Amino acid sequence: DAGKGMMGRIGAVFSRIKKPAFIGFTVAGDPDKETCIRAAMALIEGGTDILELGVPFSDPVADGPTIQKADERALTAGTKMDTVFEIVRELREKTDVPVVFLAYYNMVYHRGVDRFYKEAHEAGVDGILIADMPVEESDDVCETALRYGIDPIFLITRTTSDERIKKIAARAHGYLYLVAVLGVTGVRDTVSSGALELLQRVKNHTTLPLALGFGIATPDHAKTCAEAGADGVIVGSAIVEIIGKNLGNPDKMERDLKTYVGQMKKAL
Repeated sequence: DAGKGMMGRIGAVFSRIKKPAFIGFTVAGDPDKETCIRAAMALIEGGTDILELGVPFSDPVADGPTIQKADERALTAGTKMDTVFEIVRELREKTDVPVVFLAYYNMVYHRGVDRFYKEAHEAGVDGILIADMPVEESDDVCETALRYGIDPIFLITRTTSDERIKKIAARAHGYLYLVAVLGVTGVRDTVSSGALELLQRVKNHTTLPLALGFGIATPDHAKTCAEAGADGVIVGSAIVEIIGKNLGNPDKMERDLKTYVGQMKKAL
């Protein structure tokens, strides 16, 4: 836990709120830049504690069809890395809510690690999770992230060994993203007992906040996670579905997103 003395916006959220944080995910630039900003602000006005922005990618291996479609919509609308940084800068004019990028290593590498983190920091990004980067290969990225005051965030799954959990916990800042299901993102019917076992297992190795994601969609799911002791719940596909259903009607999209977040927050 070296270097965790400086508390950023993410740490402040977890130390401030008594109940689990609601972490909302949407794809940057879906369905276009302006609507994406409106959707993000609706999530925040609805009570989202931390906003996760997916950097659209042509081959998002961790994602199911809902988020893949959103990536396609964003890319079709012409979303580039520059656009994603613009979105963050515009959000920063309106809100102080922490922003976390979900990216794939290819984009970071393509831009140059130092440049990527420098620009992210300047735009106002608080944390970055690189979905396909194993902890064993994260030295350079973690060092760069911390140099720019950005929390490196990692995924932990049910197949992660205790030994790797220790390694990841030693590296990670902000919170740990616990994958609640085996497989890709997408809405599921229930929160698996495996997810709750994982939560207990990781708790033995770290004091970092633990957020459960993948497959969490309903107030009942949120309640189960809260009762199990999760410090946060991460919702992606359910939010992206609301956006996808209201492509021609941004006003309704905003209302539906606010209502949805409100219901989830109440359940937490």
